[in-house]
Amino acid sequence: MVDLKDLLADLADESEHLDGLVRDLPTDDWARPTPAPGWSVAHQVAHLAWTDRVALLAATDPEAFFASVVAAPDPARLVDAGAEEFLAPPAELLPRWRVGRAALAAALADVPEGEKLPWFGTRMSPASMATARIMETWAHGADVADALGLVRPATARLRHVAHLGFRTLGHSFAAHGRPVPTAPVRVELAAPGGGTWAYGPADATDLVTGPALDFCLLVTQRRHRADLALSATGPVADEWLDVAQAFAGPPGTGRPPAAANGVPA
Repeated sequence: MVDLKDLLADLADESEHLDGLVRDLPTDDWARPTPAPGWSVAHQVAHLAWTDRVALLAATDPEAFFASVVAAPDPARLVDAGAEEFLAPPAELLPRWRVGRAALAAALADVPEGEKLPWFGTRMSPASMATARIMETWAHGADVADALGLVRPATARLRHVAHLGFRTLGHSFAAHGRPVPTAPVRVELAAPGGGTWAYGPADATDLVTGPALDFCLLVTQRRHRADLALSATGPVADEWLDVAQAFAGPPGTGRPPAAANGVPA
């Protein structure tokens, strides 16, 4: 079991890495489009700042959290509206994100042991919330890196994203309106720097293998499975690669294959 203190340290490191990608950007580059339709680099950072704020409410004032959800004029646009609400010039947006993520980390560290926090359609421990924030920060960082034409190194922090991706197998099927499978799935991933990250029973007949980076890109829906070096053995594993999503909420639209955008696969 990962210690909350270690999770928060990795969250801080992941956030700092993305911070480093954008802190010296010229103002015009904040308007660059990212692979998320309609979202610029600024939208990506604004989304993280907004989500940190909502998570802070969940950790410190659950009633205010529920009120903010109920008050949303259009639940289907909650995420987009949140990003738009937090949009600001870089000189304002970047400090807002920094202050917000620090406040959230402090609040998560202070949550009494055993207490669960409300979230969209579920409840989460502080450790699960920190893991989800790592996943979101890394995923939106991928969009920013793509927009800037940068290739980020895979790090050991991906283990949190991979673990969450595995744990959300059932949610992935349910979110897409499909029966949750009862057959277990084994996942074996080539970790950055060597070694293997493995999840699920060793004797499972359904198996997913490949690089940890590719699995994380899949479960965060940053790449289509056709563009990744992942292999699936068994019907459940194969179907899972079509619907995998590590984030809460309704089914994501995912990304089209690179070939569909005129890019050789």
